[in-house]
Formats: sequence, structure tokens, C-alpha cells
Amino acid sequence: MPLLKAYKDSSVAMMRALVARGHTLSVAMQGDLYIEAGTVKATTTPIELVADADLHGHAWWRESAARDLPLADFGAVVMRKDPPFDMEYVYSTHLLEYAEAQGARVFNGGAAIRNHPEKLAITEISEFTAPTLVTRNMARLKAFHDTHQDVIVKPLDGMGGTGVFRLQPKDPNLNAILETLTDNGARTIMAQRYIADIVKGDKRILLIGGEPVPYSLARIPLAGETRGNLAAGGRGVAQELSPRDREIAEAVAPKLAARGLLLVGLDVIGDYVTEVNVTSPTCFVEIAEQTGFDVAGMFVQALEKAVAVKPAAAGAVAA
Repeated sequence: MPLLKAYKDSSVAMMRALVARGHTLSVAMQGDLYIEAGTVKATTTPIELVADADLHGHAWWRESAARDLPLADFGAVVMRKDPPFDMEYVYSTHLLEYAEAQGARVFNGGAAIRNHPEKLAITEISEFTAPTLVTRNMARLKAFHDTHQDVIVKPLDGMGGTGVFRLQPKDPNLNAILETLTDNGARTIMAQRYIADIVKGDKRILLIGGEPVPYSLARIPLAGETRGNLAAGGRGVAQELSPRDREIAEAVAPKLAARGLLLVGLDVIGDYVTEVNVTSPTCFVEIAEQTGFDVAGMFVQALEKAVAVKPAAAGAVAA
């Protein structure tokens, strides 16, 4: 909680929208999940949001005494956790999946997020992607670069643009970058043909309850930068979905929603999907502030519909 930036984080926007519709909140961290006597529980801390608080400070919520409760006791469990997708994360998804079997309503579902690694998931929709290679074989990566000349390479478990490199024709650092990213052939990475439209922004398209938010956030890179991520200094500009954006969103949204993914963030550069974010999609606040569209409100209504609860029911946010 102290690490959340209340003025911009989508998690806080969700909390505020939940409270506005009469729900109560409890928070649990990843390490608070446990199984006791076969029941999935968490040490949960009830919180209240402080009205008219300075969202740039740290006094925007109040805590009550922590309680150990089964996850099934909550109206909903909203799972949000940044990568890396390590074994502790995998264990958490198993605990959430077991909790679902015991009656908990988890969004996004444990098995659903575990089975949709955010970079690999694009291989299911190759009709909407630029040429892509997933391998740890150095010769295969070099051949891909020889074919496409201008290539982006990145680890499969990073976030915020970490470890993303552009390899241009005759790049003198080709061998060093590939050796570093693959750990000399021990780690699988992704290579994609460079998409020149990155200068127009890396668009985040949000899918909520199987429906696209009508606006994306185009994250425009800094001059001379190939990464549009806000964490890498990109500038966020909200814009209406283009016909191609809507075509992509409407094609993949129902399929992902049917798999238990209530909230998805597609990353789209030009006409191509580059990632399918399912762990903690962001950009709620930026889109809402620039367009007036209530993204968090849309999320809460979709959550209520998914669990078929009345607004007075409790919600839990697990981070």
C-alpha cells in the first residue's frame, strides 16, 4: 500500500470506484496468502479511504486490525501483482485457483493469469502480430535478425520496458545483447520485427468484461527512445480507438473473458499486438482524466455483474 501512487495508480482508482458504489475493502499482499487445514486464507487488513485526502501523500487510507479469513468469505478477490512472473507468483496463482474451487470469486482467475504469460500470449493471435520469434537459440535469433534487419528483443518476464533492446542492421552489440538476454543460451527470449509506428505511441487498449474501453492510452516514447512505457519516460496521450484497434479488441476480448480474464490490457503498436497484459493492467487514471470516461466505474460494474452481488457486498483487493 505505501508503494502505491494514489494519484495515478489504477489499483487506487479501482478502490475509489468500489467505495463509491458502497463496497468495503480489505487488502492482502502476496505473502499473506496461505493454506491451513486445506482452506485457502489470507491475513487481510480492512481499510477505509480518507475523503478529500491529498492523493500525492501517504495518508489517503486508514487501516483496521488485520484478520485471517478464507478468501471465499469475500464478495470478490481482485488480484493485482506486477511481474516478474517467478515461482512465488506461480505459487500464488495456484493458491488462488484452489480458493476458487472453495467458492472464492477471483479476478483475474489464478489459472487464467498463470496460463497467459503476458508476452507469450500474443502467439495465440498471430494474425494480429508482427513477425515474432520465441527461442533461446542464438543461431536462430541471429537468422531472424538477418531476415528482418531491424528487431526488438526482450525478456519474457520483464515489465515497464526493462531489458528491451533494438537491434538495427549491422548492430555492433548484437552478440553481447543476445548473450546477455539469453544468459548465453540458458534463457528463452522474444524477438519481434521492429514496428516503426512506435513513434506514434505504444497504445494500451483496455478490455473489461469482454468489452473494449472506447479510448486507448498512446504512450509516446521520448526522443531517441524505442520504448513507450510510462515507466521508461513515455508520455501518455488518450485517444479514441481506431478502426483497427477496435477490430483487434472485438476479436480477442470475448475469448479472453470466457477464460476468466475480467481485465486485460492489450499493447498495440500501429496495427500489431505486442503484449497481452493480465496481471495488473494500468492506465485507468490517465484515460479518465483526459477523456472523462470512467474506466474504474466500468471495471466495478463488470465486477459486480461477474459476481452478481449487490453494491453493499464486500470486496477484497489482493496485491
